[in-house]
Amino acid sequence: MSDPDLVTYAIWFAFGCVSLAQVMAMVRLILGPNTADRILALDTMTLNAIGLIVLLGLAQGTQIYFEAALIVAMLGFVSTVGYCRFVLRGDIIE
Repeated sequence: MSDPDLVTYAIWFAFGCVSLAQVMAMVRLILGPNTADRILALDTMTLNAIGLIVLLGLAQGTQIYFEAALIVAMLGFVSTVGYCRFVLRGDIIE
């Protein structure tokens, strides 16, 4: 087995692990006992989506996916903060 084959298998294994984590976070988002669990599950899903985008960029060997991952990271952070402010205060913009 040569090195590129090993890297390919490692990327596919990582795809499987991150996809499984994404599904488990989605289950927590749907079945979460309270709002805080749902917010954390949504943030975890954002991180898993970033991981999947980066893995896709590694698998295809292009750099455009890394820029997309940065955009998703910024949007995920802002949406998590906005949702937390809405839950705590009932208002996003003061």
